Amino acid sequence: MSDEEPAEIIQTLPLDAWHRQRGARMVEFAGYYMPIQYDGIVAEHLWTRAHAGLFDVSHMGQLLVSGDAVDIELEKLLPGDLIGLGVDKMRYSLLLDENGGILDDLMATRRTGDFYLVVNGATKADDIAHLHEYLPEELTLNHLDEQALLALQGPEAVTALARLIPGVEALVFMTAGAFDLDGVPLWISRSGYTGEDGFEISVPAESAEFLADRLTAQPEVKPIGLGARDSLRLEAGLPLYGHDLDTRSDPAMAGLGFAVPKRRRAEGGFPGAVTICRHFAEGPPARRIGLSLSGRLPAREGAQIYADDVLVGIVTSGGFSPSLQQPIAMGYVSAAHAATGTALQIDVRGKRLEAVVVPMPFVPHRYVRKGA
Repeated sequence: MSDEEPAEIIQTLPLDAWHRQRGARMVEFAGYYMPIQYDGIVAEHLWTRAHAGLFDVSHMGQLLVSGDAVDIELEKLLPGDLIGLGVDKMRYSLLLDENGGILDDLMATRRTGDFYLVVNGATKADDIAHLHEYLPEELTLNHLDEQALLALQGPEAVTALARLIPGVEALVFMTAGAFDLDGVPLWISRSGYTGEDGFEISVPAESAEFLADRLTAQPEVKPIGLGARDSLRLEAGLPLYGHDLDTRSDPAMAGLGFAVPKRRRAEGGFPGAVTICRHFAEGPPARRIGLSLSGRLPAREGAQIYADDVLVGIVTSGGFSPSLQQPIAMGYVSAAHAATGTALQIDVRGKRLEAVVVPMPFVPHRYVRKGA
């Protein structure tokens, strides 16, 4: 018998062959082979900002939680207002540990009779185990592992999708509903993680290729890889779990005050509430910030941030912004160095790069909200 660890089996997405047929360069991410690019990250990034990009995010975990008082029970684990959430409305929320550290970030949608949760791919097994452990046995938790998930993002996404599915244009940001395309049932939300207007579409895995073909047949739509998804969300100032969020950060440090509304701060009753609410009231010891860098050299995750000769923080995401044509980054610094306009330096391979704290998002969000 061998003492070697068994090799990790990398899973494939329902659209794996579809991506490869279109020339995608596939890489391992979150335990799956994922398309990182087709025509090039910059070209795909700029296409999405101007038109519409189709992203395969089927590695994400899609969960249904149902049963009596499901909203009350979920509020014992999540710091958001789920009791006050209307049907077909969505909330960004967080799974927290007992110290207030972030186990995952997720989207929660109240539907008629259940809550639909979308969790991150790399953490979905742990999230499912956590929910099974802490939710009462009377609730039912289903992992929708036979559903694929596609994101259509960009200013022309609504034009392309409404041509195929009339009525989706009535959705506004953070609302969702049931639709169908030629008999294929779809759950569609007006949401996404690029800062652009767009939609996320849950589709039976066996129909994913049919849907992807119909979408990419529209002149506005091209398939887009993981590389551009990352540069788009960085420009939008959106944190990525496992990089900008983890158990060392809490919602106050991460600048996610909107995810812990006034009622929940007053009532508590969620993991880590004492620490989190104190940090909101008194200020956290460190803060997530945006950084604009001088020159052309980008700073990557792990680069150290200095104020003169004092180490004050670390970069958690960074790269060259295709939209702004300059390097940008986000990271955590001590609260005393987090004010907009603060001059800092970032160590990149022994060279100190000048940087300044700037507001996020770096590129304005273009969500279509109610009344717009």
